[in-house]
Amino acid sequence: MAQPTPLMPHATASWLVDNTSLSFEQIAEFCGLHILEVQAMADDLASSKYTGRDPVHSGELTHDEIDRGQADPNYSLKMQRAPVDVSRTKGPRYTPVSKRQDKPDGIAWIIRNHPEISDAQIGKLIGTTRNTINAIRERTHWNIQNIQPKDPVTLGLCSQRELDAAVAKAAKRAAAGGEADEAVAESRDDRAMLIEELRAERENAAKAAVEAAQEAEAEAWLANKRAAEANPAES
Repeated sequence: MAQPTPLMPHATASWLVDNTSLSFEQIAEFCGLHILEVQAMADDLASSKYTGRDPVHSGELTHDEIDRGQADPNYSLKMQRAPVDVSRTKGPRYTPVSKRQDKPDGIAWIIRNHPEISDAQIGKLIGTTRNTINAIRERTHWNIQNIQPKDPVTLGLCSQRELDAAVAKAAKRAAAGGEADEAVAESRDDRAMLIEELRAERENAAKAAVEAAQEAEAEAWLANKRAAEANPAES
């Protein structure tokens, strides 16, 4: 049975490349990546720059395990503690950090090209708030001078199928002449979005607290282990 990969494979590989003398093959095998991906990180050619994640700090590796790998290029690193699975919770659409700066451009494009799409639909499609949408529409957004309308599909903020579905839904609602119903629906959707955002924030804070406690426990265990190894006579 194959061992699990680190919780953040690319970030872990980046840290191992920068902080150890492990071979690319060892790092690739441990992180579940292709060796060429690791090579690109080492040569600084990767399209995305990853902030390194210390696997020792998270308890996934120990210094002793890394030392074994550095001493023997044929050694396969062993996961010391399987990462905690993070399940997707219901709530606002998650947008990678690298793409969040593109959201205003995508919102501006939808407002210009599909004014029939409601704010609630835009919020679900892009993963944003009604305040941001209104600020862009009214040109009061703090960065309005630099916002350039761009297709959200091209930006990777949503899929073409999702955009087409939103346009079709808006067109159907407009054809039915349900403007009053739309206002009520938008109000309900906005309230639901706010509730989900708050719930997601609480859940993320709780998960962060649990992970922090687990990391602290792992650090304490590693510290006690090192102390015991340094003073075998006292054990």
